[in-house]
Amino acid sequence: MLGNDLTDKAKQDTDPAASSDARLRALAAQRIAIEGVSIEIDGGRFPAKAVADQPTTIEADIFSDGHDSIAAAIAWRREGAGDSQEAPMTFVENDRWATTVVFPENGFYDCTILAWRDLFTTWHKEVTKKLVAGQRIALELEEGRRLLQDGLDKGHPPGEARATLVGVLAADAAHAEAGGEDASTDAARFARMGDPAVLALMQRFGPRTHLTEYKTLTVFVDRKAAAFSAWYELMPRSQSGDPNRHGTFDDVIARLPYVRDLGFDVLYFPPIHPIGKTNRKGRNNSLTAQEGEPGSPYAIGSEDGGHDAIHPELGSLDDFRRLIAAAKDHGLEIALDFAIQCSPDHPWIREHPEWFDWRPDGTIKFAENPPKKYEDIVNVHFYRGALPSIWYALRDVVLFWVDQGVRIFRVDNPHTKPFPFWEWMIDEVRRKDPGVIFLAEAFTRPKVMKRLAKVGFSQSYSYFTWRNEKQEITDYLTELTQEECREYMRPNFFVNTPDINPRFLQSSGRPGFRTRLVLAATLGGNYGVYNGFEICEAAAVPGKEEYLDSEKYEIRAWDMNKPGHIQDDIRLMNRLRRTHPALQDFTNVTFYNAFNDKVLSYGKQTGNDFVLVHVNLDPDATQVFEFEVPLWEFGLPDEASVEVRDLIHGNSFTWHGKNQWLELEPHTRPYAIWQLFAPGVPR
Repeated sequence: MLGNDLTDKAKQDTDPAASSDARLRALAAQRIAIEGVSIEIDGGRFPAKAVADQPTTIEADIFSDGHDSIAAAIAWRREGAGDSQEAPMTFVENDRWATTVVFPENGFYDCTILAWRDLFTTWHKEVTKKLVAGQRIALELEEGRRLLQDGLDKGHPPGEARATLVGVLAADAAHAEAGGEDASTDAARFARMGDPAVLALMQRFGPRTHLTEYKTLTVFVDRKAAAFSAWYELMPRSQSGDPNRHGTFDDVIARLPYVRDLGFDVLYFPPIHPIGKTNRKGRNNSLTAQEGEPGSPYAIGSEDGGHDAIHPELGSLDDFRRLIAAAKDHGLEIALDFAIQCSPDHPWIREHPEWFDWRPDGTIKFAENPPKKYEDIVNVHFYRGALPSIWYALRDVVLFWVDQGVRIFRVDNPHTKPFPFWEWMIDEVRRKDPGVIFLAEAFTRPKVMKRLAKVGFSQSYSYFTWRNEKQEITDYLTELTQEECREYMRPNFFVNTPDINPRFLQSSGRPGFRTRLVLAATLGGNYGVYNGFEICEAAAVPGKEEYLDSEKYEIRAWDMNKPGHIQDDIRLMNRLRRTHPALQDFTNVTFYNAFNDKVLSYGKQTGNDFVLVHVNLDPDATQVFEFEVPLWEFGLPDEASVEVRDLIHGNSFTWHGKNQWLELEPHTRPYAIWQLFAPGVPR
C-alpha cells in the first residue's frame, strides 16, 4: 500500500495530467460547503472547551449548490477510542446548522462534521409538490423504492429499523401489484413511503450522497468545577486568631465549617512554601522587614526548601494531606498558588544558576516592572541554558502537588511566561490527570488573556473587577458570552484579591459590596472572594488599589462577625447558584430593558428554569425604575401575565403585562432576584 502510494505520488509529480486529475477528484469529493464551525479555534490549532455531562452546542454553516436537501451530523469520540458516535444537526437559519452534544467524561475528544445530499428527503419534497399538482408519480414511486432499498442494503439499519423498512417495501410491492396504477394508488403508496417514521429512518440510514467530512477538531472536556465554582481565598498563616501567632494547617481545618457554611466549594491559598529572608519585605510593603515579620509568601524559597516544600510554621506535608482530606469531608477542594518566582535564598539559584538572569557585575537580576523593582524575588528564564530542564522542573512541581491531592491551581502572572511552556506543561499534566484545573491570574491585554485560555488555562481572571457602569458591564459580558472566546475562555469573576482593593469598593460601603457580590455570583459561572470581603474590608493605601496593612506582609486576625457583615447575602447567592441550573451557565445571559442608567436588568434560562435579576449600581441613591418583563421569551404577548417567585423572600405572585415598576434602596437591599414560570411549568 505504502509503495503504491509513493508510486502514485511520484507519477503526479512528473505527470501534470495525473496531478490535475487528483486535484479534480479531491475537490469533487467535497461538494458540501462546511464553514464557520463554532468549535474550530484558530483553524483547529487549539481545542475548544466543554464540560462533562453538560450540553454543548456545536454550530456550523453548511450548504451546497442547487436545491437538493442536505443533512448533517457531528461525529465524535474519545481520543484514541474506536468507533465514533453521531448526533444529527438541524437547520437553524441562513444555512446555519446546530446540534447539542453531551460528552460523558473528562478528557480529550476528536470531533468532525459530516454533511451529505439527502436524496430521500429531496425525493419526498419534490413528489409532494407533484402530487398536490395532480400529476402522476409512478416513476417517482419507483425512484423512492430504489432509495429505500439502497438505505436497507448500504445503511445497515439494526433490528427494528430494518424490519420497518423491509415491511414498507413489502407492503408497497403488494399494494402496487393489487391496486393497479391510478392516482389513488399512487397517493396511498406515497403516504406509506413518506411516513414521518420512514423519513426519520432514512435520514439516519439512507444513502449519504456526496458525503463531505470536515477536518478533525479537538474538544477538551473539563469536569464541572472548571466551569462552575465559588472560590474563597484566605492566607493560612492568618487563621490562628492571634496576629502574634503564625497560623497552621490545623487552624485552617478549624475554619473549614465557616467556609462551607458560606456555600463555597473551592478554598484557595496563596503560596504555602518557605519564605526567603534576603530583602524580605516588611509591613505595608516596606523595603526593610522588622524582626519577626513574616515576609511576602510570594518570595518563595529558603534553606527549608522551594516550590515542593511547605513553610515549617504551617505544618508538615502529612498535616497538609490531612487538611486535603478534611476539606473533602466538608465538600471543599483546596486550590494552591503556582507562582514561578524565587526568593534570592531559593535552592534552585545555587543548584541551577543557568535558570536565572545575571547582571554584568555577577549579581543576580531581581524581578522588575520599571520603575517598580521587586527586591525580594527573582525570575527564572525559560530559554538559553534553562531549556528544557526548567520546563521539566516546573512540570514536576505541579505533578508533585497533584500527587498530594491538589487538582486546582491558581497561576500567578502567567502572561509573563512563554505561551509554549504553558501549552506543553498543561497538556503534560492533563495526560496524567485530565481533571486538573488551572486559573490564570492575568490582568493584561485582551489578546494575551485569550491566548492563555487557548493554550489550556481552564479559567481566567477578567476585567470584571473594574467594570462598574451599566454599559461597560453589558458590553463586556456580551463580548465574553457571544463572541468566539465563549468556546475556550471561562472568566472567574473575583470581586477582590490580596493585590486588588478596587476603588469602587473603597468608596461604596456595604451597598457596593452587596452589589458586586450579586453581579459576580449571578453573572459568572465561576466567581471568587478574598477573605475580608464579607466584612466589607476596604481600608486602602492612599491613592492606590492596595489594602492598607495587607496580610501579604503581616499576619492578621479577622473578626468575620463584626457588625455590617454580608454573610447572609453570600449564603443566599451560593444557595441560589446551587439550586438553579440557569445560574450554573455562563454564556446564557441576556440583558433586558430597565429604563434607568443606574439599574442593570438581566436574565438567565436553562430549560424551564428562568431567573431574572435587577441590580442597583448606585451605592448612594435609591432607584425607582420601569422595566420590561421578558414575556416574549415564553412566546407570550405584551399584555400577557406570568407567574413569579421572589427568590429572596420566597413569596409568589403574578406580573400582568410587559411593563412593571420597582424600587431598589441601596442600604436596604440593592438587588432583586426573581424566578419566572412559563405557562404550564409547575411551580
